[in-house]
Amino acid sequence: MENPSSENTKSPSQLIDERIQELGDWRGEVLAQIRNLIKQADPQVTEEWKWRGTPVWSHNGMVCTGETYKNAVKVTFAKGASLQDPAHLFNASLDGNARRAIDFHEGDKVDEPAFQELFRAGVDLNSSGGSGRKTTKQ
Repeated sequence: MENPSSENTKSPSQLIDERIQELGDWRGEVLAQIRNLIKQADPQVTEEWKWRGTPVWSHNGMVCTGETYKNAVKVTFAKGASLQDPAHLFNASLDGNARRAIDFHEGDKVDEPAFQELFRAGVDLNSSGGSGRKTTKQ
């Protein structure tokens, strides 16, 4: 059994790599795809590991998290309620005042351009402190 303190010696990126490998199924594939899209959309993104096992992507503050559940990969945007979503990606956590989420289920296709635009809008919102970037569907 791995020593719990070993988490403290690994980088967040290493811990995310391990999570993807541990999953070993469609959830790991989706999480890896989301992670790659985020890194392409914002090469300066910071990866973090919070709350005992949640991947977090930040740029001037938290942009989104990537949680994995038995039947879904949930990408929660911290300020999603302030983002325009013309592609209607948000399909979960729609009632809150701040967060919005996208639940991906087995077999779902990721709208890559729309996801990257939404992520960049989250970065822009964090950077500007404003009310959000108008996103456009490509």
